Amino acid sequence: MDVSLPMWALTIVVLCALIAVDFFFGRKPHEVTLKEAASWSIFWVVLAVLFGIGLAVVGEGQASGEFFAGYITEKSLSVDNLFVFILIMAKFSVPAQYQSRVLMVGVLIALVLRAIFIAAGAALISTFSWVFYIFGAFLIYTAWKLIQDARKDEEEEFEENRFLKTIERRLPATDQYHGTKLWIVENGRRLVTPMLIVMLAIGSTDVLFALDSIPAIFGLTQDPYIVFTANAFALMGLRQLYFLIGGLLRKLVHLSYGLSIILGFIGVKLVLHALHENGVHVPEIGIPLSLSVIIGVLAITTITSLYASRKEREGSKNGS
Repeated sequence: MDVSLPMWALTIVVLCALIAVDFFFGRKPHEVTLKEAASWSIFWVVLAVLFGIGLAVVGEGQASGEFFAGYITEKSLSVDNLFVFILIMAKFSVPAQYQSRVLMVGVLIALVLRAIFIAAGAALISTFSWVFYIFGAFLIYTAWKLIQDARKDEEEEFEENRFLKTIERRLPATDQYHGTKLWIVENGRRLVTPMLIVMLAIGSTDVLFALDSIPAIFGLTQDPYIVFTANAFALMGLRQLYFLIGGLLRKLVHLSYGLSIILGFIGVKLVLHALHENGVHVPEIGIPLSLSVIIGVLAITTITSLYASRKEREGSKNGS
C-alpha cells in the first residue's frame, strides 16, 4: 500500500487527537464503571472496524484484510497481556481510582515503543530477507513457551525485572501513594512514590510485549502503515478493556493455548514466505486463510474456556 507522507502525518495527528480525547475524559482519578468501560470499548472497536472498511472502500481490499488480521491478532495478544497488568496492580496495591491513570501511561509508552520497533523491523525486512527466518523461529519458540507456561498449575505472581529492582535500590521511595504524584519532597528529600514504580513496571513489560507482537503482525503484512495502524487501534481502548473484562480474564483458561496456535501458525507462515523469497517453491498462506484461522482459533478457545470454567465452578459447588 503506497501511503504518502501527508497521509502518514494525518493518521498520526488523528490518532494523537483521539488519545488526547481519551486522556481528557480520564484525567481525573476515579473508579471506572462497567458502563464507562463498555461505552469506550465499543467506541474504539467501531473506529477500528470503520478504518478497515474505509481501506476496502478506497480500493485497498488486500490492505483491509491485512489490517483486520493484524488488528485481531494484536488485540488478542493485548488481552493476554492484561492479565500481567492485573498482577502488576495487585503487586503494587494500586488503589482503584488510580489504575486508569497507570494504564493510560502504559498505553502511551507501548505506542511509542511499537512505533520504534515497527520502524526498525520494516528497515530490517527491506534490507535482509533472512530476517523472516528469525521472526518465524522466534514466534514458534514463543508459541511453545506459551504452552509450557499454560500447563503450569501454580498461582502466577508478578516478578520484578532487573531494571525495576535497580530503580528501587537507587531511588528512595515512599510507602504510600500521594494521589497521582510521581515524587514528593519530604523533610528536604526528594522521594519517588509507588505510582512512578508501577508506571515503570508497566512500561518495562511493554518492551517484552512488543517483542511478541511485532514479529507476529509482520508475519501477516509487511506494510509499515498497516502494521502501525493495526497496533495503534489494538492498543487504544486497552485501558477500558482492562476494567470491562478484568474478571472475565481468569475464565479464559485456554486463551494461552489459542494464542500459541496462532503464533505458531504465523511463525510457519513467515518461514514459508522466507523460503519463497529465496526461490524455493513452497505454498504461501494467504490473508483469507490467516484471518479464518485466527478468528476460528479464538472462537473455539473462548468457548472451551468458558465451558471449562463453568464445569470447574459447578464441581466446586458440588464438592462443598
